[in-house]
Amino acid sequence: MDHKKVANEIVDAVGKDNFAAAAHCATRLRLVIKDEGKIKQDALDNNDDVKGTFKTNGQYQIIIGPGDVNNVYDELIKIANVSPVSTEELKDLAQGNKKFNPIMAFIKLLSDIFVPIIPALVAGGLLMALNNFLTSEGLFGPKALVETLPAIQGLSAMIQLMSAAPFIFMPILVGISAAKRFGANQYLGAALAMIMVSPDLVANHNWDIFGLAVSQNNYYYQVIPVLAAVYILSIVEKFLHKKLPSAVDFTFTPLISLMVTGFLTFVVVGPVMRLLSDGITDGIVFIYGALGFVGTGIFGLLYSPIVLTGLHQSFPAIETQLISAFTQNHTGYGDFIFVVASMANVAQGAATFGVFALTKNKKMKGLSSSATVSALLGITEPALFGVNLKYKFPFFCALIGSGVAAALAGFMHVIAVSLGSAGFLGFLSINATSIPAYLLCEVVSFAVAFSLTYLYGKKNSAKMAVIDGVSAPVSDDIAPTTIVNDGDEIVAAPVSGVATDLSDVNDAVFSSKLMGDGGAIVPTENNIYAPITGTLTVVYETNHAYGIKGDNGIEVLIHLGIDTVNLKGQFFETNVTQGQHINVGDQLGSFDINKVAAADYDTTVITAITNTTDFNNVARLGNGDIEHGEQFVIVTP
Repeated sequence: MDHKKVANEIVDAVGKDNFAAAAHCATRLRLVIKDEGKIKQDALDNNDDVKGTFKTNGQYQIIIGPGDVNNVYDELIKIANVSPVSTEELKDLAQGNKKFNPIMAFIKLLSDIFVPIIPALVAGGLLMALNNFLTSEGLFGPKALVETLPAIQGLSAMIQLMSAAPFIFMPILVGISAAKRFGANQYLGAALAMIMVSPDLVANHNWDIFGLAVSQNNYYYQVIPVLAAVYILSIVEKFLHKKLPSAVDFTFTPLISLMVTGFLTFVVVGPVMRLLSDGITDGIVFIYGALGFVGTGIFGLLYSPIVLTGLHQSFPAIETQLISAFTQNHTGYGDFIFVVASMANVAQGAATFGVFALTKNKKMKGLSSSATVSALLGITEPALFGVNLKYKFPFFCALIGSGVAAALAGFMHVIAVSLGSAGFLGFLSINATSIPAYLLCEVVSFAVAFSLTYLYGKKNSAKMAVIDGVSAPVSDDIAPTTIVNDGDEIVAAPVSGVATDLSDVNDAVFSSKLMGDGGAIVPTENNIYAPITGTLTVVYETNHAYGIKGDNGIEVLIHLGIDTVNLKGQFFETNVTQGQHINVGDQLGSFDINKVAAADYDTTVITAITNTTDFNNVARLGNGDIEHGEQFVIVTP
């Protein structure tokens, strides 16, 4: 391939001034285009060196192929004079090109702000739970432990101090994180939050400022007022940076930013946002109080689907308000959202364990067992994406278990007093007197979800066939319509797992076989092995893809996961280098399938014969359970 010629042809078809950004992965150019209507699609469709094009998530992708795409990309960015970006940066730019969704944007904003401070809130919450053990009456007898053992009163008081601090001064944590997210100086964000929680503020007192009575409200425990205040701070600070000369910018920008924002906070922003904050919390508590266990049951049914959309990322902002209201003056109901989340997570883990009990597939047993443990500890992504959604019915059985347990928890008024691990270990975050009820609800969640999954799987043999990784009876893992003849070449399985067809892969390039025919494997082990003997033409810099030109003329692409280029090499390791000659069965590298799945990426390993058109036939042999090194793809010259 003449890489410069191909790059010129692509630039001519797209338009030299029509590139907003460009990146590439192991097989394709990934572009953000200013105006896709200006693309000469016919020119690209008729280009023999372009294997195909498609649009996804705001990106225009042009399939070139392994070993060539990086060279075409290098020429393209020179010709089009476009700055190279990483695939992750391109993803962000592409999202900006998509239709703006204010709800999802707001959820992402909250997630960006609250996720970094969750460890501090978890630490404070668990300390609070520990103190509950020491001070709750009726937990270890008629008297609290601090009364039974006076020697620990000092320790209890110290733990109480440490546990309360992250919540009392939560505005400072939020101020730092929000300032970073909004592009303001983080220390100014912290300073503004400190002003809002200053001990010199006196409740029910006012400042008289030119006849204007300004209330000295203290914003302990508050979230929304400080978010709004720091957002205004970021606007003022950025404006001053642009307008003030550099000679005075350093001194006067912080001064004016804090003075202006501080004044607006106490006069307008704080009181209004406090009303809004209290209104949101009161509204949620009212719904919980009005619907009771019916409401928590419905929430339990919907929680896992909410996780799939990402909307659950906004919950910490609400939970911190519920916890703060409860711990500050014991008003409201406490954090019932955490309780529902725990029921949902345990139910998904139980359904995955049901798959473990049903399947005779050794590799699926390994995957489902590890995913079960992960879900029971509060991390459900491996269970959701690796097992339950793949086979569908375990997911819905888990929803029923979650709904039943959440309704029971609502009926028994189980609440959390801190954030923590939303699973069986979540009892550490539960109000001490409710711990027995919480554990009972967890057992119910597990029992219902597991029983439904197991019984449904036992009753439906077709579903069992799906779980075992086969869609029809097969013999010796060879599809009944495929016969291996003398002269055929064999491509071995590069990884152990469950074999499936390329058309089932969740990537348009591979499922449409634009990169060539072959097969896919849902892996159950981390190691990747050479499927043929030949020379490594591609070892992608992020170690997620390999290209091999076999000594027999077969060109193979091994791609580890879907869109895993965005992980930038995290969780991937390689043992080989480009240009190296390898033998079938040599270990190429490895990737941590559990961590990749937990990061919300599909772990499917694709094996594509990129020069499929050079052969009479390419067909998948392996179907269902397969070990690395076994016959996987047949190539007929």
